[in-house]
Amino acid sequence: MGFYGFILVFVGGGLGSALRHGTNLLALRLVGGAYPLGTLAINVLGAFVMGVVVEWFALKTSLPQSARLFITTGILGGFTTFSTYALEVGMLYERGDWLASVLYALGSLVLGVAALFAGLGLVRMVACLLYTSDAADDMQC
Repeated sequence: MGFYGFILVFVGGGLGSALRHGTNLLALRLVGGAYPLGTLAINVLGAFVMGVVVEWFALKTSLPQSARLFITTGILGGFTTFSTYALEVGMLYERGDWLASVLYALGSLVLGVAALFAGLGLVRMVACLLYTSDAADDMQC
């Protein structure tokens, strides 16, 4: 599919990202920002839609690969990568590899959150080294 595939993912990803932003804004307006309900809704809805779409494509094999790429990697990937994560966990389980499914699910969660904190720590450490002592005191270096 080559370059055309990248264009499909690019356009679909933009649409999905706009949908994610709109969903987050709607959730903020409806319930406030004390809890990330918008992101929770996006993750659950994205995973559900991914399940529907993938199964539909499996049953309707006459649909072109470009449509699959546009919807799954593009729109749903832009809406939430959690849908892809959920699909991959499910595919490993469906293939009968439940151990790999559990390890992937837990590994992605634990390592992803650990990587987030490592990134936060790295930036804080570099910032403390680069800024003056007054600014460093404000950053709790």
